[in-house]
Amino acid sequence: MTIDATQNVIAPSVPRTLEDTGLDSVMMRDILLKTMFRTNQERVSQLAQTLCLSVSVTQEIVDMIREQSLVEATGTMHANSGTEMGYRLSEAGKARALDALSQSEYYGPMPVPLAVYAEQVKRQSVRNMRITRQALVDAMGHLILPPNLLDQLGPAVGAGRSILMYGPPGNGKSSIAHGIRDALGDLIYVPRAIEYNGQVITVYDPIMHVIREDAEDSATSLRRTANPFDRRYVRCDRPSVITGGELTLDMLDLVYNPTARTYQAPLQLKSNGGIFIVDDLGRQEDPPQKLINRWIVPLEEHKDILALQSGEKFEVPFDTLVVFSTNFHPNEIFDTAALRRIFYKIKIDGPDQEGFLKIFAMMARKKNMPLDEASLMHLLKQKYPTINNAYANYQPIFLIDQMIAICNFEGQPYHMSPDLIDRAWGNMFVTLTEFDH
Repeated sequence: MTIDATQNVIAPSVPRTLEDTGLDSVMMRDILLKTMFRTNQERVSQLAQTLCLSVSVTQEIVDMIREQSLVEATGTMHANSGTEMGYRLSEAGKARALDALSQSEYYGPMPVPLAVYAEQVKRQSVRNMRITRQALVDAMGHLILPPNLLDQLGPAVGAGRSILMYGPPGNGKSSIAHGIRDALGDLIYVPRAIEYNGQVITVYDPIMHVIREDAEDSATSLRRTANPFDRRYVRCDRPSVITGGELTLDMLDLVYNPTARTYQAPLQLKSNGGIFIVDDLGRQEDPPQKLINRWIVPLEEHKDILALQSGEKFEVPFDTLVVFSTNFHPNEIFDTAALRRIFYKIKIDGPDQEGFLKIFAMMARKKNMPLDEASLMHLLKQKYPTINNAYANYQPIFLIDQMIAICNFEGQPYHMSPDLIDRAWGNMFVTLTEFDH
């Protein structure tokens, strides 16, 4: 193993031999044949890049299948490849490639055995991180937070345990969850695909994983300037997977493509080493209690149970900081056993009047809206008493945006007035009156 000098994470070592890959030789043979069949690549250096292996290991596989008469040398050197020999599939090789494709359409990067991946997860565990107060302050400096919130949030994030944030809507629970994500900071190694019992499960997802690769050298170069690590992995930011009301229980299972006969990792497997944010808990089709019941074993034992199409079940690592965010009181949506399994429970209340004014002034400055003392006094003395002075973080930006829209429509410069406050306020709440349907 090598240490990533910039991140203090142990990088996965580059496989030097076929045995170092941890994969069965038949699987490697079939993936190489399928890759040659689908891509028409003939040079070992090209295939090495596609398979994410070194040239020497790729050459070992080519030599192995050449002995089996599945590939043959073309007998010519390529103009742009120096003295590199070309190879092509024999008729037997094409037949074997087609047979392998009928069993699984997967080709390209060699997968990482599940057991090998599990060891890498331990080396870069989210529970190994040390989050400082300053890191959280830097990640959330744009937010006006309750005075003691970081005192609660810091130990929770640093422990890498589950967090439930609850409180009235519009007070920044989602923004705080995203701030936690930004505070994670360092990089980890995400496998492009993993292998279990001959089945390939793709893990790397360019939508969810932000790649931070060094500039790659030519696969044929004698000296690589990039930090060497197993290229079957992708070096990424610690992942953040965010779901909301669309989350369903089946999204936490392996996704099987019956046409390609391949598997895709579920959300929580893609989030290993990072953060999984379940926003708007209670708005999903499945009740919150049912969702939590699905997470009980992973949250307590740091492992998850997945199932193949055959029904065979197997364990995978569960190493993610789960953040639940809800507008409901926890006692309304969970039983005591479920609450016990969520390690940290943090209430996010609305700001007091001083905090509200800070947010209002900050947003007005950002939007180039001049502050007006008479308008603010009208807002505080005439409007907020009608809702029992229930301040919320979303309200300043809502009111300011409403006044800006009115000014734009009326062709007036941005300004505040009691009348504009009244008009903006009228759009923030719906009056409870009866009307005919």
